[in-house]
Amino acid sequence: MPARVDVAVIGGGITGLSAALALRRRGASVAVLEAHGAGWGASSRNGGMVLTGLKVDAATLVSRYGLPLARELFKASVDSVDAVEQLVRRERIDCQFVRRGHLALASKRGHYAGFERSAELLARDFNHPTRLVPRAGLPAEIGSGLYHGGLVDEASGGINPAQYVAGLARAARGAGALLRANARVRRIARQGAQWRVTTERGEVAADDILVATSGYTGAATPALRRRLLPIGSYVIATEPLPEALAQELSPTGRMMYDSRHFLHYFRLTADRRLLIGGRARFVPESDDTVRASAAELRAGMLAIYPQLRDARIEYAWGGTLDFAFDTMPHVGRIDGYYFALGYAGHGVALATWLGTAVGEAVGGQSIEANPFARVPFRGAPPGLGAAKDSVLPLVAAWYRLLDRVS
Repeated sequence: MPARVDVAVIGGGITGLSAALALRRRGASVAVLEAHGAGWGASSRNGGMVLTGLKVDAATLVSRYGLPLARELFKASVDSVDAVEQLVRRERIDCQFVRRGHLALASKRGHYAGFERSAELLARDFNHPTRLVPRAGLPAEIGSGLYHGGLVDEASGGINPAQYVAGLARAARGAGALLRANARVRRIARQGAQWRVTTERGEVAADDILVATSGYTGAATPALRRRLLPIGSYVIATEPLPEALAQELSPTGRMMYDSRHFLHYFRLTADRRLLIGGRARFVPESDDTVRASAAELRAGMLAIYPQLRDARIEYAWGGTLDFAFDTMPHVGRIDGYYFALGYAGHGVALATWLGTAVGEAVGGQSIEANPFARVPFRGAPPGLGAAKDSVLPLVAAWYRLLDRVS
């Protein structure tokens, strides 16, 4: 461990590595402290979707925050996709990046009416074009008869997330950032004008700290931990499919997801596997939850694509996402240190953009100018407190009920 750095970054995922790159470009010395290896968490264990938008839809953004701030927040989500593309090109990261758009799918007839309202709002108030796909037009987009229509956003993309985060790590290391694996942070404490960070590999002093731990935020930063709900997301991938079958499933190669609360998201990979993920189990990943979730996801896959009944499932995995109680990303300072987290499943793009933004802020720019810094970051609802992890099964049951009645 170095004796001292300008900035200690806690968390070696997309946020932390993007911040480290930005800090090195400004000349700051940086140590990235990671409990496992770079990108070990959901940064590499996700579906690789680089999406516009937020977990909160545009209409809700307007009603919560007003139109001016809502526009800034949504624009940031679009800019974040550009940020990934630019970073991939600049650092020459070989990660199968494609920009073929995404397709949101209406699981019920009434959900398509919601798409119509959303398309009108995005065009009128956000200057963001989308395209409605009525049910009759879906065969050109997806080889499934399950859905009632769709909404296409051409600005989104896809990526191999493990290759992406590995490329970020190489770029950060090449820029001079110190990456320290197996250095779980046990304690941070103020010591005069500096911070003292205690890890499993020793201590380091730092002028500033950035916490970028997302769904793995722990006891060392209790003010953040009580503001987040760690939720598991799980993924399966088939064997490589025949080219004709892959073309039938996804003629355009878009990123796809449905409109349910207990949603499925799916896509084809570069080697023609069908990858499908979702919140089959809300609890953080373990061997048992991965096995149980794989069975549920396969059943969901066959409901969408009965033609895959004979396809082998070759891979199954999970990662833990970070949901704030308002399902919004957050960035700023708390207890004297910087943070960026709360991506709620939109982290590939937004973590790149916010990690870079907070890295530039630590390097001297004002973090208050960031639109996400102006979103209130509240903790657990009264009475939930330390018991929040134990209510995840109830949250899951509530969302399943909403999917039945909505």
